[in-house]
Amino acid sequence: MVLVCGLSFAQQKTFTNPLLASGADPYSTYHEGYYYYIHTQQNRLVLWKTKNLAHLKAAEKTIIWTPPENTMYSKELWAPEVHMIDGNWYVYFAADDGDNNNHRMYVLENTSGNPMNNSWKFKGKLATPSDKWAIDGNVFKHQGQLYMIWSGWEGDENGRQDLFIAKMKNPTTMEGKRQKIATPTYDWETRWEGGPHVLVNEGPQYLSNGEEVFIVFSGSGCWTDYYTLGLLALKGEDLMDPDNWEKHKKPIFAWSKENGVYAPGHNSFFKSPDGKEDWILYHANDNSGDGCGGKRSPRMQKISWNKDGTPNLGTPVSTNTILEIPSEE
Repeated sequence: MVLVCGLSFAQQKTFTNPLLASGADPYSTYHEGYYYYIHTQQNRLVLWKTKNLAHLKAAEKTIIWTPPENTMYSKELWAPEVHMIDGNWYVYFAADDGDNNNHRMYVLENTSGNPMNNSWKFKGKLATPSDKWAIDGNVFKHQGQLYMIWSGWEGDENGRQDLFIAKMKNPTTMEGKRQKIATPTYDWETRWEGGPHVLVNEGPQYLSNGEEVFIVFSGSGCWTDYYTLGLLALKGEDLMDPDNWEKHKKPIFAWSKENGVYAPGHNSFFKSPDGKEDWILYHANDNSGDGCGGKRSPRMQKISWNKDGTPNLGTPVSTNTILEIPSEE
């Protein structure tokens, strides 16, 4: 059992961010008493297993897949997500051959029941018939239907990143055409410094309060301090109808100079082990100008809900703030 300051992790009831020294695009899935955590490693996929994400530094971890060389998915593995769907494990990720223009979404499958072993099988590319540039795929079920949302290009050139949605026939196959549901228009979605002038909506994540449906996404360039989170709210029944998605005019989670947290973004959500609390998992930088590289570290904090049902993410807390661990049974 790992000891910290004389206490085992089983006894430790508080923590401070970051959860790890480095790790962009953090994601976790809770299954049968354990969290399975993953983040961007660029050239491989690594999975962590822990009872509580506050104890991630001491978690078991293993390399579950390394891509073969000289393929269209050998390099720049970004924003992986691990999911348990209908009894099997899946990891979704974006990758290319070293040319960013070729970034597409891919999927692995593990039918063994144990995601920490070497039974992962490459199942291929996930794409709609248009087969355009795509990153940051998030898969979820809504009323029994499986969907994927992602960030992509409308055409074949890197001019703007929009958000798209498509139905899935099964966990490894897209079904039908994609629909664009958001495009960057507000000032907080279009700020950029030190990089190509790209308008950015990316990192979409499904979130529900049990009744209403939301998509939380990242706006502006990840290389800027102004990388921030925005909100789409579903106002109709059909998720595939772009007119049913309403974007909030202001961001819901932004950088805090006072707390020393810059470029907070590319988040995911999870519930505490007892299922009573909602938490956000995100990456951020400690210093202005740290950019979109290895200095980004995973962090988490508890969220709440506003009276109108929208999520209240608060302000990203400083690395000196002592937080209670997610509530356990």
